[in-house]
Amino acid sequence: MSDQTAFGLTTAMNTLVNLTVTENDRVILRDLAQKVAELAARPIEKTKRELWYQHNELHPTRPVIFCDPENGWNEIIPEDILQCEGGLARHWEMLLLKEIFWGASMGDDRVTEPCLDIFYIHHENDWGMHEVKIGGEDGGSYRWNAPLKDYVDIDKLRFPTLEIDYKTTDQVHSLARDIFSDFLTVRLKGIWWWTLGLTWTGVNLRGLEQIMVDMFDYPDGLHRLMAFLRDGHLAKLDFLEKNNLLSLNSDGTYVGSGGFGYTHELPQPDFDGKQVRPFDMWGFGESQETCYVSPEMFAEFIFPYQLPLLEKFGLNCYGCCEPLDHRWDVVKNVPRLRRVSVSPWANMEIMAEKLGRDYVYSLKPNPADIAVSQIDEDYIRKKIREAFRITKNCRVEIIMKDNHTIGRNPQNVIRWCKIAREEAGLV
Repeated sequence: MSDQTAFGLTTAMNTLVNLTVTENDRVILRDLAQKVAELAARPIEKTKRELWYQHNELHPTRPVIFCDPENGWNEIIPEDILQCEGGLARHWEMLLLKEIFWGASMGDDRVTEPCLDIFYIHHENDWGMHEVKIGGEDGGSYRWNAPLKDYVDIDKLRFPTLEIDYKTTDQVHSLARDIFSDFLTVRLKGIWWWTLGLTWTGVNLRGLEQIMVDMFDYPDGLHRLMAFLRDGHLAKLDFLEKNNLLSLNSDGTYVGSGGFGYTHELPQPDFDGKQVRPFDMWGFGESQETCYVSPEMFAEFIFPYQLPLLEKFGLNCYGCCEPLDHRWDVVKNVPRLRRVSVSPWANMEIMAEKLGRDYVYSLKPNPADIAVSQIDEDYIRKKIREAFRITKNCRVEIIMKDNHTIGRNPQNVIRWCKIAREEAGLV
């Protein structure tokens, strides 16, 4: 799953109120589940899984390849081809069709696992205020009205609380086992956040430009806001741990802004096999919203508030679309940092020198390369070859993501993966 896909699925599941699946939908779903199971049983899946283990543990491997079309899935599997009629059945049908495309057609290193994950049905309230979006229909651009107009109102903020609908969760889990367990392992997993970076929440509450102005004009207010967001996220982690709602992500779970969690280093040796702690998991922080903020401002207003959250995790990922070459001297202080995002706007040479063999170099090519109806294969090959040359001494993965469109041509992702695999074979 993509960085936000798993989190988004919990939102989608929360909106499903009809938990019935017709006999016809059941037949369709079971047929798809059997196909996923057959793909997962291939020897190549074991090979790919071991590749991720070796890669995440910093052993030398060829470059590892992953492609998530993200919004491009709508162009690969348009809604009008779904056969199921019920809302929950169509949700599961889409998940299974994605697994089949990944396993049978994509050509990357993503492992097809014989599993179907069910997420907790829950409600999470806001921070006492919430932004009002303007626009954004059908995945388009939007702006928002930030509610925290003045820091005198900061005392009106509150920590969000989670209400878990255990009854409905159990019903969905039981129904999924009834339909799929002949073919797939049905797992109940807690996916409660995408990022613990804080700034996404901060700019929604205060406004993007205003946050930057605040660093000069209202520094004390901004420090109070960031401290409140830090404490609210810490309280959420504490609640999830105490209520045994966390799940291990050291398997095929998507972690950070690219890559999968396969590692033997987690959970911790003293894990009791029952109650998951953050220290048994991968953590993730980023601050895309502050990409134009100086390293000094980042070090003063952002990083100190992220650090107490990331300290709780056994391994960490950092970064997404923001270039980290200018703030690496700050970010490198993340404890147990393992996976580092190198965005299309980062200096690859500097990052290759900084990361070396000590971190996973999570290379993100520009998604615009496949956002056209007909890709320029020679251009893409040249760029990937040069990237692999620059990172030849690194533990590199290449992650195609952040796609808003794939040019309405599913062959674009297939061809991109084939080119990346051919070039990886030359390293």
